[in-house]
Amino acid sequence: MGRHPGAGYRGSPQRSAARVRRLPLRAPALAACLLGARERQAPGHAVSARPRRPVAAAGSVFVDCRDCPEMTVLHAGRFLMGSSAVDRAWAATHGGSAAAVADEAPRHAVSIPSFAMGVSDVTRAQYAAFVRETGHASPVGCGRDSYKWDLDSALSWRRPGFEQSDRDPVVCVSWYDAQAYVRWLNDKVRTPGATRSGGPYRLPSEAEWEYAARSGTETRFWWGESDSAARDYAWFKDNAGGRTHPVRSRPANTYGLFDMVGEVWQWTADCYAESYAHAPTDGRPAPGARDCMRVDRGGSWLYPAWLLRPATRERNPPGFRDRIMGFRVAKTI
Repeated sequence: MGRHPGAGYRGSPQRSAARVRRLPLRAPALAACLLGARERQAPGHAVSARPRRPVAAAGSVFVDCRDCPEMTVLHAGRFLMGSSAVDRAWAATHGGSAAAVADEAPRHAVSIPSFAMGVSDVTRAQYAAFVRETGHASPVGCGRDSYKWDLDSALSWRRPGFEQSDRDPVVCVSWYDAQAYVRWLNDKVRTPGATRSGGPYRLPSEAEWEYAARSGTETRFWWGESDSAARDYAWFKDNAGGRTHPVRSRPANTYGLFDMVGEVWQWTADCYAESYAHAPTDGRPAPGARDCMRVDRGGSWLYPAWLLRPATRERNPPGFRDRIMGFRVAKTI
């Protein structure tokens, strides 16, 4: 079982320009975001491994342990989740179909409490540290093209079939693998003597993911209305060269998050529903059975530009492993 309706379509992008419409930020939150941007190190520079306590101010960047991912605090806010009829019509004529984007409705308001989001996707190096310390082993094989789930036993997160650096996003990881990584992070930050039950690290909810990907914008893409600029902002079918690239090699969005769209599809905590008719409006994950279809978001290096919209939804079985699949973590603060 592979990708579902909505992925893998090609289109003839319409070239149009538009300014990005920003949602208003309160002055203190905006100042905190600007301060966080000044404090953040340039892409490719090493981040201090010294553990730091997270600061709750929006824009604060922190690392909890030597092998922990870099996180940034996002302010609480309210946004419109999903896509408008106009945007769905645009997607249906630029590579998708009306059926493929029907699950992006109804558009609805969601209130998001403040939380922290991984600045980038989890990298090979970060995932390797987890595997070395825990001995975690995934089932043999990984999907090669995502359109049908034919596992290639020669492929794995270590050998995805194309060259990767330690700074590339880890791929060939299932939802279960991502959850195992989250448990490891929680063990690392747990206070000595505390009982082992949950923890602050987790996968983001679908609503949190879209809130972070939109980063205060209301436009079709986070950079504006046009897909013609996608090459400058994301790795996708037309510019990725059939592989992933080191994280942070494209610009961060306005919340300081890299590769929220493109590069790899990212697992979320939610069970998939075919519409938002009964979706939570407080940022929580949509519930369901553990083996439900899990939502993944963001598009990837293999897919066309229309899927880089923050509203785009996908879903796959939790055991699905493919060269297009990765993840990033969130943290409750």
